Amino acid sequence: MHKNRFTRVGFILAAAGSAVGLGNIWKFPYIAGDNGGGVFVLVYLATVFLIGMSIFIGEVLLGSNAHKDGVSTFEILSPKNKKYWKYSGFTFLTGFLILTFYCVVIGWIFNYIVLSLTALPASFKDSEDLFSNFLKNDIYAQLIYYTLTFILIALTISKGVKKGIEKLNNILMPALIIILLLLLVYSIQLDGFMKAVDFMFYPNFEKFKSSSIIVAVGHAFFTLSIGMVTILTYASSLDKDVNIVKASVWVVVMDTLIAIVAGLIIFSITFTAGQEPSKGAGLVFITLPAIFHEMGTIGILLSFLFFVALAFAAITSAVSVLEPTVMYLIERRNMERKKATYGAAFFAYLIGIVVLLSNTNAFSESLTLGSKNIFDWFDFISSAILLPLGGMIISIFIGFVLDKEVSRNAIVPYIGENYYKIWLFIIRYVAPISILIIMLNELGIINIE
Repeated sequence: MHKNRFTRVGFILAAAGSAVGLGNIWKFPYIAGDNGGGVFVLVYLATVFLIGMSIFIGEVLLGSNAHKDGVSTFEILSPKNKKYWKYSGFTFLTGFLILTFYCVVIGWIFNYIVLSLTALPASFKDSEDLFSNFLKNDIYAQLIYYTLTFILIALTISKGVKKGIEKLNNILMPALIIILLLLLVYSIQLDGFMKAVDFMFYPNFEKFKSSSIIVAVGHAFFTLSIGMVTILTYASSLDKDVNIVKASVWVVVMDTLIAIVAGLIIFSITFTAGQEPSKGAGLVFITLPAIFHEMGTIGILLSFLFFVALAFAAITSAVSVLEPTVMYLIERRNMERKKATYGAAFFAYLIGIVVLLSNTNAFSESLTLGSKNIFDWFDFISSAILLPLGGMIISIFIGFVLDKEVSRNAIVPYIGENYYKIWLFIIRYVAPISILIIMLNELGIINIE
């Protein structure tokens, strides 16, 4: 076994660490309840296991065949027009862009870990004021937590695949699962647990509409970290004897279960406190801290465990989105890993400072373009344009460019010829058309109600 390659378990935990992020814990639960509950979950599960997993398997296939960085992989595996197809690998820049604002949010999480042990806000008004003041005025504290985040990420990646990335995920992912299971056991005993189950799983056809299908497909695609050669890069360090289909299924199952468990925990606590669920950052950084305070001593412990779990999920994702850039610098620019890591991390760090400042009162006006500040623009561009574009490129490349014998030899031994044909049909037609519709809807070019 090569010393710089993932073991099967190591790859599954690392890929799951990449897939399991903030979107699982604060986005999926809300959109499930807001788009029809159980009927949405069924549509989501169908799309995540058909479209999402098909592209995921495709990225693993490419990476495990070439054992190179993203750019080199497309160049090596394209039968013709290599000098053009290699630019497909530059979708690693999407992850680099995401890292700049993702680390800002991780800084917020670190702040709330400290608050959990010191002074949780005593009311919802206090909680809202606290978060707003931290975001808009406390530049110094934000920079400290933000800097610590980058140091942790850079140190991990600089140690390489085995001693850095795999070791981190081998610790944090089991720890994340244990914390969530402990919180779930506690949540089951709360009065609001059954209401949380109804909110997420009861089929509400009044809330389910055509746009809910688009939301389901979109989240199924985005939650698996596909479209920015992250999974491809991880797979390039995968042992050759690993069943790539089975490993992919494990990652998708873990990703989905963690999202569902997180939702049950969050909404059990929220409904028990008599509160209605809010969306995204407001739910995590305003509603929950005030609820935890009202719960007394047990609330302090729950708050600490919750934000630690959130930090673990976010850090493993952040590490994964920087690794493709580092691999590019190592493979294509002949840089040593430490030099490539610290150079890429420092460049992202500098850009991220501007992103961080765009939320503050002191700099928001000068760092706002049109209706969005830099933070919101980076989020919008990556999610609405670059990630879908990356997914389409991978689908089209595998479906129409890659030598069919390469994909057949990699997939058929594990699922058989018939299922291979179904997978190829999804990759060729279902995935790119679905992604295009999502992209056009996100950009407002079409409007699906």
